[in-house]
Amino acid sequence: MGKLDVAILRYLTSEDFRVLTAVEMGMKNHELVPGSLVASIANLRHGGVHKLMKELCKHRLLTYERGKHYDGYRLTNAGYDYLALKALTNRKVISSFGNQIGVGKESNIYTVADEDHNPLCLKLHRLGRTCFRNIKGKRDYHAHRNRASWLYLSRISATKEFAYMKALYDRDFPVPKPVDFNRHCVVMELVTGGPLTHVTAVEDPETLYDELMNLIVRLGNSGVIHGDFNEFNIMINEQGQPVIIDFPQMVSTSHSNAEYYFDRDVKCVREFFKKRFGYESSLYPKFSDIERSDELDAEVACSGYSRGDDERLLREMGIAMEVSGEEQSSEEEEEDMQTQRGSFGGEDELDVLRQQVEDSIKHDETKHVQEIIKKTAKLDIKETSQDTEEIQKELPETGKVTETDRNSQKYRLAMVEKALSDVKSMRSYTSASTIAPEVVKQRVKKNLEERDRKMQRKKAVAKGEASAVTRLRRDNRETIRESHGLWGWDE
Repeated sequence: MGKLDVAILRYLTSEDFRVLTAVEMGMKNHELVPGSLVASIANLRHGGVHKLMKELCKHRLLTYERGKHYDGYRLTNAGYDYLALKALTNRKVISSFGNQIGVGKESNIYTVADEDHNPLCLKLHRLGRTCFRNIKGKRDYHAHRNRASWLYLSRISATKEFAYMKALYDRDFPVPKPVDFNRHCVVMELVTGGPLTHVTAVEDPETLYDELMNLIVRLGNSGVIHGDFNEFNIMINEQGQPVIIDFPQMVSTSHSNAEYYFDRDVKCVREFFKKRFGYESSLYPKFSDIERSDELDAEVACSGYSRGDDERLLREMGIAMEVSGEEQSSEEEEEDMQTQRGSFGGEDELDVLRQQVEDSIKHDETKHVQEIIKKTAKLDIKETSQDTEEIQKELPETGKVTETDRNSQKYRLAMVEKALSDVKSMRSYTSASTIAPEVVKQRVKKNLEERDRKMQRKKAVAKGEASAVTRLRRDNRETIRESHGLWGWDE
């Protein structure tokens, strides 16, 4: 996502652009496009696709990457720029390329000119930068998709901005004149002036303030809210008139948070005039002052920032918001957890419930011990012969236990201790794992072997395109050797 160097554009042939277009078409359903698929789509008469792709990789218009299952090619930002510039050049929209005059969180701005040497402005959308990657939460470009490439999202952003600009220009709003667009590039009229943030003083701040507030209300009456109406997106031309730019974040006035976005635009203008020009007015528009007189939001299909907030609006537009099974199940689990949390008064009540559970467990254990003691007292001498032999070791006397010993206090204490030890051993046994040790050993051994196999496969992964070709030739030689002279030679 660095600077755009168009010096190589004049030296690329039609076959080079055919290969770039083939990679672009393959990326519709491939993250990495295999070289064989590129050759099949390009369908060049004289062949040599491999050599062309190698040269394009050298100029960083393509990149060769290694995937988990196969190797392939990917179109870079520079390659996508070249395809768009070539299309605009063929349409005779632009004929020369100038310097970079601006850069934002999601776009780069360049100066260009047409065949009559009239200056124009070229905006290249660059979604996917580190400073602005929460596209799914800030925009609705994904619609029902779970994921999409940054090149495709940049193309959607450029298409939306051109549609907004054309609709506003047709309604005589002070916006740059839209000329043309292709892929992620938008060509518009070059505004002779500078952004409002570079203006240090104006002759009449009150008049400029009124014009900006009237523009906010006029946009609201047309059914849209700019959403980012600040000093960075307002240009001041040579006549001192404001010109609005940057429209991908526009929302409809029927949005659930439309009042918040409207008040935020008004607040941005008020705070800037107070800090920069020392001008503060008690008069400013409110969302309730809007009198809807146009359906611009329906014409350009305006949307909002959040996916959840735009669900109703997107249904009106005919776009169904589908939720994947994993997201739906996670939302249902979260609702169940919130319901369970809401059924309790708080942590104190949870502690009371935990104490009740522990008390019930202790009560069951005590009851079980008492039952064992009662059962032991009623046992016959024949049924308790084994227990008697064990207890004899603990008694000071030797020999058989008589009826007098069985009624003694020492004998009963020994039986109680044995009952308690039985309960403890039973609890420790029931809390242990029920998986056999042999099964555990087999599973551990299997996991270690699987990890070793993965490490071996990782070490054997080919590095680069040359290794992939060598690997294919080696496989072919092995196949010929295993054929035992079928191909005319033997080992």
